[in-house]
Amino acid sequence: MEFKIWAPKAKKVVLCLNGHEYEMQPQTKGYWVCAKTNLQEPVLYGFKIDDQGPFPDPKSEFQPDGVHGLSQRWIEKFAWKCEQFDPRPLDEAVIYELHVGTFTDEGTFKAVENKLDHLVDLGVTHLELLPVAAFPGKHGWGYDGVSLYAPHRFYGNPDDLKHLVDTCHSKGLAVILDVVYNHLGPDGNYLGLYAPYFSDRYHTPWGEAVNFDCAHSDEVRRFVIDNALMWLRDFRFDALRIDAVHAIFDFSALHILEELQMEVEKLSSETGRKFDLIAESDLNDPRLLHSRENGGYGLAAQWLDDFHHSLHVMFTGEQQGYYLDFSGPDDLKKCLKSCYVYAGDYAPSRKRRHGRSATGLNYERFVVSLQNHDQIGNRGLGERLCHLIGYDHCQIATALFLLSPFVPMLFQGEEWSATAAFMYFTDHIDEKLAQAVREGRQREFPALEGQIPDPQSENTFNRSKLNWGEISETRHKTMLEWHKKLLKIRKKFLNEIRSGNPDFSVIDSDQRIYRYSTGNILLFANAGNKDHCLDHPQLQKAEILLQNKDIDFAQAGMTLPPGAVILIYQK
Repeated sequence: MEFKIWAPKAKKVVLCLNGHEYEMQPQTKGYWVCAKTNLQEPVLYGFKIDDQGPFPDPKSEFQPDGVHGLSQRWIEKFAWKCEQFDPRPLDEAVIYELHVGTFTDEGTFKAVENKLDHLVDLGVTHLELLPVAAFPGKHGWGYDGVSLYAPHRFYGNPDDLKHLVDTCHSKGLAVILDVVYNHLGPDGNYLGLYAPYFSDRYHTPWGEAVNFDCAHSDEVRRFVIDNALMWLRDFRFDALRIDAVHAIFDFSALHILEELQMEVEKLSSETGRKFDLIAESDLNDPRLLHSRENGGYGLAAQWLDDFHHSLHVMFTGEQQGYYLDFSGPDDLKKCLKSCYVYAGDYAPSRKRRHGRSATGLNYERFVVSLQNHDQIGNRGLGERLCHLIGYDHCQIATALFLLSPFVPMLFQGEEWSATAAFMYFTDHIDEKLAQAVREGRQREFPALEGQIPDPQSENTFNRSKLNWGEISETRHKTMLEWHKKLLKIRKKFLNEIRSGNPDFSVIDSDQRIYRYSTGNILLFANAGNKDHCLDHPQLQKAEILLQNKDIDFAQAGMTLPPGAVILIYQK
């Protein structure tokens, strides 16, 4: 078995293997190697760099004692059962985003499997896991991962993760993995001791930027690309969602995202499997999605936060921070027409023009949400939308969301209006770092002084876990059924939803009476506090697809009570 490490900074590298030390031999381009045979499992090892350490392997496959401990060489033994899996195309997807640690009481890969039938019954086609790469402590969001090749030990080992993916495939669910390539967390991050993995030319809001275009960047790019290919090839994920690509700084002639897309296409050709790359970006830059022939990177899709912000402001009235750029109904109308609300327009919160036109890009290239981990968890108290607005308004917002022409993504528990908040939680071992995180959260929300949950507290983590027992309660059960019915309607009429010139309008701005149409599908909603008489002479010839309240119908129209939403198909 050959042990190989890239450490161009080092003058001496020692392999610490199962209690013994072996000096490694230098190779070209800053690599060091050492071969050993007849090793007994478990194979635990690390590296001393110039007599410091031992430190974990940057490409460690498992960290059984945490990110500060020795690495374990994982021997491939997993036997895949679902060899042939053809995922639903992304343009037909209903994505479900979940955090492994809070999705169930157990917080493990195995426990997620027990809830997969719930997702299939709901109408989900793609399961998206928040980052699972090893991070410090027991619990966290995963965006401060430091051992990118190793699944987080408290979720399970590599075989447990493969079993989850295999089980998803057996139930017809594709699986998306959230990966972070713009930065690494600070706690347990030893990469800089080995090599120039980071650049001091740029800086992200979360720490040092990854070195994609400075000296020695060829090997760093290979490190990231190999990591992405590993998840797709060895763990058989169907797609990767790449976190905050606007914080990936690369001025090379061949951008890392374009190179990654090319490598993924090559892997697809070799394996016969279709893979998708989905970008999270706040740049409103269509270059991510345009084909390489047209000067783009050719990614499959991107998150469209403009849609979320439009709906959120429309129903909550909040306009602080980036919500300052949005006014609600007019923005939703523009989003349905042009995808980006900001396509070169002046953005007040940014104090400059923002974005570029998405002309030529179809709706199915954009993933939208009514709620997601960022928009909930980055609030001071981690409130869900159902904590901010009334139950009926949640039903209206959900209908507009799930019947939009974009690719919808639900966040765990959203389908039943879960009572559990999703808060920001960490478990940093370094107490100075832990205190800095606490103080940073307090500074971020000065108006909530004394109310911000301690991110280091295990109670904050536990309070973010879903309570599955509440599904049987009437309000939660009704909301769950509402989601199921809407997703069935979406599936049946998807072509018409996409091709029917989707349009949103406000019939009465004072009473907040809304109309959404696409093709022969009409949605009317009353988000006000009074009955509203609505003329609709064709009602007698229309099919009522769904309604949430008893609506008074007359020959020439209907009366919508407050909170009512009705979905009609005009024959």
